[in-house]
Amino acid sequence: MSDRWLAVAFISPALLLLLAMSVFPLLWALYLSFTDYSATRGGPAHFVGFENYTAILTSAQVHLRALTTLIYVVGAVTLQTVLGFAIAYLISRRTHGRGLLTTLFLVPMMLSQVVVGLFWRFMLDAQFGVINSMLGSLGLGQVEWLTRQRTALISLIVVDTWQWTPFIMLIALAGLTAVPKYLYEAASIDRASEWFRFRTITLPLVWPLLLIAVLFRAIEAFRLFDLVYILTSGGPGVSTETLSFHVYKVAFLGFNTGTASAYGILMVLVVIVLTQLYLRYLNKLKED
Repeated sequence: MSDRWLAVAFISPALLLLLAMSVFPLLWALYLSFTDYSATRGGPAHFVGFENYTAILTSAQVHLRALTTLIYVVGAVTLQTVLGFAIAYLISRRTHGRGLLTTLFLVPMMLSQVVVGLFWRFMLDAQFGVINSMLGSLGLGQVEWLTRQRTALISLIVVDTWQWTPFIMLIALAGLTAVPKYLYEAASIDRASEWFRFRTITLPLVWPLLLIAVLFRAIEAFRLFDLVYILTSGGPGVSTETLSFHVYKVAFLGFNTGTASAYGILMVLVVIVLTQLYLRYLNKLKED
């Protein structure tokens, strides 16, 4: 057997598995998005053209879920970026205990989102939660963290920030470690201030790496489902119902498979378009 056929023989199983697990479901969802198929109704699917897409794009309910998702993504990623970079900056300035601190900060990121959701549901419980017990001991009032519209979405952002700030911190720490020492030594010779070093050396060199971390976190936050399912189930009302959770309700509670497929395809398109625009910005930043 020649080297060419030997390579094909080794690659083929993985390629077939990839096609079966990724490409085929995507193409099947694309087909269903143009039909009125329901998984529970049975019978053949009828072609309805762009009817599902038109209904989704003109729905006020979808616009509200999109706004909720946007607030969540922007709030969570911004908070995680600021905190992650600040923690990484402080850790990078330490000479002793840096490894231990980094390991401790990484613990939340290693936990499953289901475990994190159950843990914080207990912590934020209005009657028996640890947070309210601490507020009560300080003489402050009780807060219904997960059952009030004003606090439920904020609680989700805080929980997500608690878990994923270490991810930003880790990437920022890698960037801070890679900054050449001679730049700081040259700045010291010129008696540059601490703020001047941060603004002209540290931040510009770490910024591109931070933007890549922001991209990863934004995509992950856009797909948020587990925390919503465990902590609030989209409530109270629909105040924390993100697009991913809404797709779940349409697909598995309403059994509108065709409409849910159209939702999924539109979400994939939104992520692809925004990611391409973001990558173009990163490339432009790199050229500059």
